[in-house]
Amino acid sequence: MNRPPDWYSRGLPHIWLPYNQMKTTAPPLAVARTDGTRIVLADGRELVDGVASWWTACHGYNHPHIVAAIQAQAARMPHVMLGGLVHEQVLNLARRLCALAPAPLTRVFFSDSGSVAVEVAMKMAVQYWLNRGIRGRTKFLCFRGGYHGDTFATMAVCDPEEGMHNLFTGILPEHYVIDLPSAGDDAFERFVEQHADELAGILVEPLVQGAGGMKFHGPDTLRRLRAAADKRDLLLIFDEIFTGFARTGTMFACEVAGVVPDIMTVGKALTGGTIPLAATIASQKVFDAFWSDDPAHALMHGPTYMGNALACAAANATLDLFESEDRLGAVRAIEDALRRGLEGCRGLSGVAHVRVRGAIGVVQLHAISNLGALKSRFADAGVWVRPFRDIVYLTPALTIGEADLAKLTSTIGAVLGQ
Repeated sequence: MNRPPDWYSRGLPHIWLPYNQMKTTAPPLAVARTDGTRIVLADGRELVDGVASWWTACHGYNHPHIVAAIQAQAARMPHVMLGGLVHEQVLNLARRLCALAPAPLTRVFFSDSGSVAVEVAMKMAVQYWLNRGIRGRTKFLCFRGGYHGDTFATMAVCDPEEGMHNLFTGILPEHYVIDLPSAGDDAFERFVEQHADELAGILVEPLVQGAGGMKFHGPDTLRRLRAAADKRDLLLIFDEIFTGFARTGTMFACEVAGVVPDIMTVGKALTGGTIPLAATIASQKVFDAFWSDDPAHALMHGPTYMGNALACAAANATLDLFESEDRLGAVRAIEDALRRGLEGCRGLSGVAHVRVRGAIGVVQLHAISNLGALKSRFADAGVWVRPFRDIVYLTPALTIGEADLAKLTSTIGAVLGQ
């Protein structure tokens, strides 16, 4: 093994890494560059990336169209504040997102991370009621297995027991967290009926609860949420940070159910894995509650880098690729390959469940005793797969080739079978 580069040795003692106990975690791998669906390490090894950098690099790394768009924008104007100013990239992106999103989602508020986009959605929902002169609707109904971010407001709407934030129980605001409604169970409707006057809205990740464990539910669940929200005049919020942009097989997961939320959040794949950007897209009904001669009815929120020109240029280039290349067809092919490639894991000792939806493949184990050791074994085998909790999952770039995808699925089978 080659010696680590100087920048690695000098900088590692000063970095604080995410989701790790820094005292006991294994040293991170040093990355020299990326290329397509490959991560090239500083020691010369190449890893096939199975998670697309937390699902962001939907078109693969270093896509020339996105790179060119960023370079051109950087030469012209990397950023300008959105307070009292706008620019071509942000207005084009807002228009294009509204054209892609199901009607009547018509207004886009930009931010720089998924967590903030969800916080903005929550803030919109609470103020929607305040602006209408209705007080007391400050709680959200959310669901076990859900994950919506790591900032304070979003931690409060994640699963409080199985999630990453149970340490903060008693400190965070308390919302209602219940099971997703299942067929033949009317407990959900009774709960909504009982607490409707306290609720600002219902918040859910449609079809797949991502970081909460890659848990799937069907479109009927989303229809029940929409029906319950309509019956009690509640706002329905879909967190599509993970599921948006073709990951589940349609451009947005809500399309499968044929329902439209009142507010939808998007991020991650929005810039093709290049620059942070997220968006909260509101319906005209929600926006109209803020349209007033009263300054107090304005949405008083404004991330410094919201609508960043470089990020918006990357996002517009990403949308170009969704328009010019058949990503939805690619997802169908990936789904078929994941089903075939992971099928053999069903019979392995320790495997509890195998499931696939769109470009998401999940092997759930009864338990993983040593996550760090398992990650190392995957890296040693030439793939970047990052298991968490009790699952090994794949969310590859939508541009991944057959050989690389086969390498990922066969390696999972081989490593788990050892």
